[in-house]
Amino acid sequence: METMEIIETIAEACDDKRAEDIIALDMKEVSLVADYFLICHGSNERQVQAIARAIKDAVEENGIAIKRLEGFEQARWVLVDAGDVVCHVFHKDERSYYNLERLWGDASRVDLSIGQEG
Repeated sequence: METMEIIETIAEACDDKRAEDIIALDMKEVSLVADYFLICHGSNERQVQAIARAIKDAVEENGIAIKRLEGFEQARWVLVDAGDVVCHVFHKDERSYYNLERLWGDASRVDLSIGQEG
């Protein structure tokens, strides 16, 4: 599975769980951590956990192992490491506080085919 297909699969899993403000950043030129970050948020802890679980399931269904899953119990900022793509699933309060989009402002955004309505 190509990296862009993985990103789209993850984005769709997030969208299915009604994640908000789903964005992907191309990190290849600005970080050694991952090629891409996918960032989204949920309204409460239960939704954040559901989004993270959906990401894990979608990735594993495509034969890709999750390398790391951190923060799931607290569900304030869950990191799902899928290798080339690292997903940050925030509680809405933490997303604005940490503001990864600003922190990694040099990274270009990746167009996603989901979450385009309204």
